[in-house]
Amino acid sequence: MAIRVGIIGLGYFSQFHLASWAANPDVALIGATDASLERCNWAQSEYGTKIFTETAGLLSQELDVLDIVAPPKAHATLVKQALGNVRVIICQKPFCESLDEAEALTEMAKNSGTTLIIHENFRFQPWYRTIKSLLEGGLLGEFYSARSTLRPGDGRGPDAYMARQPGFQTMEKFLIHETGVHFIDLFRWLFGDISAVYADTKRLNPNIAGEDAGMLIFDHQSGVQTIFDGNRLSDHATDNPRRTMGEMEIEGTLGTLRLNGFGQLNFRAFGQSEWVDQPLIQPVDETAFGGGCVNALNMHVVAALNGSAPFENKAAEYLSVLKIEAAAYQSTKEARKIYV
Repeated sequence: MAIRVGIIGLGYFSQFHLASWAANPDVALIGATDASLERCNWAQSEYGTKIFTETAGLLSQELDVLDIVAPPKAHATLVKQALGNVRVIICQKPFCESLDEAEALTEMAKNSGTTLIIHENFRFQPWYRTIKSLLEGGLLGEFYSARSTLRPGDGRGPDAYMARQPGFQTMEKFLIHETGVHFIDLFRWLFGDISAVYADTKRLNPNIAGEDAGMLIFDHQSGVQTIFDGNRLSDHATDNPRRTMGEMEIEGTLGTLRLNGFGQLNFRAFGQSEWVDQPLIQPVDETAFGGGCVNALNMHVVAALNGSAPFENKAAEYLSVLKIEAAAYQSTKEARKIYV
């Protein structure tokens, strides 16, 4: 029997959700809703999606999965409405508007019987799934440091972000809250729990409200130290700045693993000068965001619902990411390392 899916929120990023669900033969896309009639008409025209004019109408349908692609300010209300009525809720990040709100919703979900998943998709990108496999396979031996650079080059001038996600301009917490959380989750997944963070951020573009550049240094309980180096005004070598949105390098006792802006992985053994290509274990969809990570996450949820895989990104686990985010903002405010 097909997994029955409904979508709330039809903004820019919903195109990747709609395309994923509509193309999945194991899914029946029951319908979607949004406050904007224009966006509803677009979704219906592009994907043949049935439109519900109100959230209540969509939730009155028999759904297995509710995919919330709405902004953070709507998360609490929408999740509360759906709890107990669907088997799984997938909620976009940033999750909620505060840690307290996220903790309260997580507790409510726990008591409702509904599985609450956060749509944290970076870990589902093909190159990061491959990195995880290579690390677990011992390619680097004992790994002890990693650095990710975020360089999308989309944050310059008065029109920064307006073409795609204009709400970015008015977010008072931006680099860490909107984008850095991807890397907090990614680093935890790859290198283990984070025990401390030191952050130093700044605003380079005076036309926006929040921070758009800075560095975060994480200490992991495993002994690994990682660095997130973000600057939304700078770019990196690539033909598509939104494919990887930057570069990554991981060092270990046996050598160095490198991700470039073309989604390619290369390994250099310690003491050697030659870089050796590492094939990806997951196909890349160049037409979709992040190599097709939205679809990979959605397929994972379907697999988990069918009992063939455990759920990743449960809200209870994701609270650790939000706690580290809060510690990062405290660190940059107080100019000191914060222990989590």
